[in-house]
Amino acid sequence: MKISFKSFFFLFFIIFSVKSFSQKIIEEYAPAKKDSLRIGTGENDFLPFIQKGYTLMLPENKKSKGVLIFLEDSTYDKKNMSSKQLYNQASEKGFAVLSVSTETPLDFYFSKESMNSVHNLIQKVFEKYNLPNDNIFFLGASLVGHRAMRYIKFMTESDYEFRLDIKGIVICNFTLDFTRKWKQHKRDIRINRIDLWEPKFINYMLETYLKGTPLTNPESYYDFSSYSYFDEQNRNIKTYKDYAVRAYVEPAIKYKLKNQLRTLYENNATDMVGFLAELELMGNKNTELIVLQPQDNQSQKKNTQATWNAINKDQLMIWINNQVEK
Repeated sequence: MKISFKSFFFLFFIIFSVKSFSQKIIEEYAPAKKDSLRIGTGENDFLPFIQKGYTLMLPENKKSKGVLIFLEDSTYDKKNMSSKQLYNQASEKGFAVLSVSTETPLDFYFSKESMNSVHNLIQKVFEKYNLPNDNIFFLGASLVGHRAMRYIKFMTESDYEFRLDIKGIVICNFTLDFTRKWKQHKRDIRINRIDLWEPKFINYMLETYLKGTPLTNPESYYDFSSYSYFDEQNRNIKTYKDYAVRAYVEPAIKYKLKNQLRTLYENNATDMVGFLAELELMGNKNTELIVLQPQDNQSQKKNTQATWNAINKDQLMIWINNQVEK
């Protein structure tokens, strides 16, 4: 069978392109311990522990010039479903992508044990694979983003010798203010217009680990929140004032009003905008807000993961790369 020069050239180009942007994927997870975590007051309110470990994507034919870190859940986030969406773009730009999971299901990083565990895993991976401790970015939606904020705060208050040289944070549609979140869920439970599993679960966890409610123990909620409108001291803003920050929000106002009877107050966008405003007051001029409009996300679901899925990953990597070149 004869192959024309044009067809041969096209085939060669496809093979070369695939090889050029190929990646090396490394996984290391421990077996999950046979135990469970109480997440509510009911007799069946338990979740099994999950696999502790990491997944690392390395650009196969390039030396990594930076690392993108996702603190993803090894089970409930379906094994790095957010970070995988950046593998091709990150590899092309020469970035490694690291996902790290604790053994705790739906981990809010209430405990120092969780953050110690994550830190030790990160250090292990950086040393084992000789990753550059430079141009480090934390990214994520929902709990993935919240964990990043908690870990960064934890490190500023710790005396570890190994510390990441963090350049920026990409935050996507998650809760920063847990006083507001607790109040949102109290309203959800009161009006009873949506599935109440999440409101009951989160408020149980908050009240258990923060030792009360925002009414009985407000200081604990302020400390746990990366930003809180109710905290007049804004005590945690200074932790993030020196980082480049890109925030993605999808208010989905009509959707939430129609389907959940939620107000603008029951919206993560409220936290995100307030957070950026306080960073600006602290002198951080390197922040950016991206508001996803209805036409930007065709998904029928309007939740934090859907927001992350709708983000233009090419434009995101351009922003990350621009921070490195500044």
